[in-house]
Amino acid sequence: MFLEPHFKNQRSGWIEVICGSMFSGKTEELIRRLKRARIANQRVEIFKPKVDTRYDEQEIVSHDRNQITSTPIENSRALLMLTEGADVVGVDEAQFFDKDLPEVCEELALRGIRVIAAGLDMDFKGQPFGPMPHLLAVAEYITKVHAICQHCGNLATHSYRLVSNDAKVVLGEKESYEPRCRTCYQMGNILDFNPKQKEEKAS
Repeated sequence: MFLEPHFKNQRSGWIEVICGSMFSGKTEELIRRLKRARIANQRVEIFKPKVDTRYDEQEIVSHDRNQITSTPIENSRALLMLTEGADVVGVDEAQFFDKDLPEVCEELALRGIRVIAAGLDMDFKGQPFGPMPHLLAVAEYITKVHAICQHCGNLATHSYRLVSNDAKVVLGEKESYEPRCRTCYQMGNILDFNPKQKEEKAS
């Protein structure tokens, strides 16, 4: 479990990144840390991309239905204008933001702000997602959380898309995605590209 670091210089800011596949508990962990910061009487500002309207337009909601109020924003630069006086800044669905997000997070950290960002590290093709690789590179603390593969029960690292759509961003939940381990993810891709094998497996 992540425990907040303690520095002698309380003006020190830093970046924490929570990453993993879908259904791995990223948002749950983000909400937990933000609520702890509030208990510590810190001023917390929370943001998410406007594009994410799956559960609610303003609330950040985990798959277990825990939630916390946030401010939807169009782009990462808006964070610089909306975080004056904040001690902690939370960012959910970081993978959907633009390429400037890592630079913005670094600027906030230099202001003495603790930045906590959560997001998918890989897209449905198993490729690094949006600004996440750069954000992971500049973060002081990284937590990788895992779902459970629904096929074999091992740790899941990939988000397998169940619907036929090649767009990079397709909002959806359990009807559109499932968590898979590396092996089951690759097996699914092989079957998708070989319809005959897929039919044989189904029969």
